[in-house]
Amino acid sequence: MLTFCSPAQNAHAPLVELVNGQAEAHAETPARLANMLAAMGPMCAPADHGMEAILAVHDADYVAFLQSAHAAWLAAGREGDAIGYAFPVRGRRPLALERIDGRLGQYSFDTVTPIAAGTWEAAYGAAQSALGALEAVASGETRQAFALCRPPGHHAGADYFGGYCYLNNAAIAARAAAARGMGPVAVLDVDYHHGNGTQDIFYADGSVFFASIHADPRTDFPYFWGHAEEHGTDEGEGANLNLPLPRGTGWATYQDALGKALDAVTRFGARTLIVSYGADTFAEDPIAQFALTTDDMHRMGARIGALGLPTVTVMEGGYNVAALGRNVAAFIAGLESA
Repeated sequence: MLTFCSPAQNAHAPLVELVNGQAEAHAETPARLANMLAAMGPMCAPADHGMEAILAVHDADYVAFLQSAHAAWLAAGREGDAIGYAFPVRGRRPLALERIDGRLGQYSFDTVTPIAAGTWEAAYGAAQSALGALEAVASGETRQAFALCRPPGHHAGADYFGGYCYLNNAAIAARAAAARGMGPVAVLDVDYHHGNGTQDIFYADGSVFFASIHADPRTDFPYFWGHAEEHGTDEGEGANLNLPLPRGTGWATYQDALGKALDAVTRFGARTLIVSYGADTFAEDPIAQFALTTDDMHRMGARIGALGLPTVTVMEGGYNVAALGRNVAAFIAGLESA
């Protein structure tokens, strides 16, 4: 399978995250990428497809903020990574804020997603990897391609970042696919956490179907999105499917949810599939609570591959660094076996 990865993705190296009242070493580190690269063999460096596809998903003001935030943080006399501390509970609206502290809160929703010196370069590189994989599928060079995106993307909305995510790689690929006449497009999210940013971006867009299998948000991040009753709105009514599962879920239960999601993708009439793949469903992931094995990753990939659709997979989470490469490799092998 053609796999795409930009060298710039190593530039993002956040130091700490503020979680559960503590400053902890950040879980989303360059070591994740190094482990996957070691396990997966040769990579294709993506071409630079520019900003057009990114701006088709993300607001221009938000993108400009991501590009300038760390410099503004340093200019304010701060050190290290930029992390917000004040967030609007309701009534988010455009505001001409001046202090970097306020602007960080304006464009984010948590304290676990700092903007470091190389964050923009890495996020941009990850988006280019997703676009490179899409180009390979769109051109007919391959039927399946994998984008080894890091940082991940599915928690990022049109104008906000969070959950370690800054640019929504899956949404960028999905909208670019639709623009190229590859629709209807479906996005299937199999990360442990709900892809709230992807849901938000397409919630009123009936041209893109979104299905997510994830930990029940009553107990797990991102809490405020991903509940089963969220079906879409306006033109997107019925084009959003959430399948929340309890902590401790193993393959027997997970495969049933996966079957429901794949059936929904088929009923939608999808001609192109974008997969948000997170290896944090692994039983030994340090920040997740499902019980899938490496063999289950292969089974998951095989079930998805059996749809026979042109497929672009973008990497999301997975924080057991030692096991990450073999889990991703197992998933890809499953995709290819179908």
